Amino acid sequence: MLSQRGHEQAAALVTGLKQRGIWADRVVSGRLRRQLETAAPCARSAEVEVEVDAGWDEYEDRDILSHHASVPAGLEHHAGDVALSSREFQEILNKALRAWIAAGTQSPCRETWPAFLERVSGALTRLAGSLQSGQTALVISSGGAIAALTASLLGLEPEALIAFNHVSINTGISKVTVGRGGITLISTNEHAHLEEAGTALLSYR
Repeated sequence: MLSQRGHEQAAALVTGLKQRGIWADRVVSGRLRRQLETAAPCARSAEVEVEVDAGWDEYEDRDILSHHASVPAGLEHHAGDVALSSREFQEILNKALRAWIAAGTQSPCRETWPAFLERVSGALTRLAGSLQSGQTALVISSGGAIAALTASLLGLEPEALIAFNHVSINTGISKVTVGRGGITLISTNEHAHLEEAGTALLSYR
């Protein structure tokens, strides 16, 4: 569920796209509520319906933490009865993500790292293949999915997901092009629309 700031960030995104002259022929979103709530004003602005594709859903952080965290940390930033600082929780989550990636198909999680990467890569490939020449699609996803695709498109090691995810800005824009050479990453994590709307809107995933 989006916070008040989340709704303001979505509004700033819509305004920023208009100012840049970017018109979305299609708006695609994952199934998560925060994704759909971000996609809704974008679709209204573009005068299209939101297309929902589960391939753009985020990884299951609770499941990853429950199987790969070094301590029993929860998303509420607690380890048992001990409150964790944001930095402490981030360190635990980063280690869990590294362990999840390293475990590969042997991870006990409901969705392994290879399955997650295949899912989000498949979503991008399907969308790219369905676009007509000259069409632009706006995809609303989440930090982990975008970070995984960023690392993959740049040919980096899977662990690069963690670095990209750590600095992922809410409603940040990543741009890819589709051509004869395939899918190419042009830019990532652009957020001028938030800076122009006021630095108070800047927040990380």
